Amino acid sequence: MGIQATYLGMPLDINDLDVENLAFFKHCAAHDFHLQKCSACGLLRYPPTTACPWCASPKSTWVAVEGRGAVHSYTEVHHAIQPAFKAHTPYLVLLVDLDTQKGQPTEHEALRVVGNLALPDGTLAPPEMVRRVGIGTRVRMVFADVAPGLALPQWTIDENAAQPDKPWRYPQE
Repeated sequence: MGIQATYLGMPLDINDLDVENLAFFKHCAAHDFHLQKCSACGLLRYPPTTACPWCASPKSTWVAVEGRGAVHSYTEVHHAIQPAFKAHTPYLVLLVDLDTQKGQPTEHEALRVVGNLALPDGTLAPPEMVRRVGIGTRVRMVFADVAPGLALPQWTIDENAAQPDKPWRYPQE
């Protein structure tokens, strides 16, 4: 059965035919981060997909993965295109290199997961938190509960991790 919900006034719909995403978000709804592991080559993959991007095998299993990593890149949104997000500007969309499987299958690769910067409860981060985050900031995954059966993976600053002295940020206006 598909999932329909609303997040910050924006409709979300995961169709019945989107089997991989339904399975991914089922784990997220339980506040568990799982990724597909290829049964042939053993590599994890994200986003969920029907075949391994490295060996093309269609067989995989879902395995628990620790949702911790470092900010690889980000965008700071000041002009929200979605009206529901206007009250939350500025907000960050993070691309995070997971600690898991970093440097595989080549030294330049990593599992990179997208999500918004959020407070530990999953709500979008306030401006003072946004200003603390840059490339290299250590983050951990949290979940924003949207509806029964649906939670979105987000990122919050990992206060227990050693942080870079001065994470790189785009120059501020």
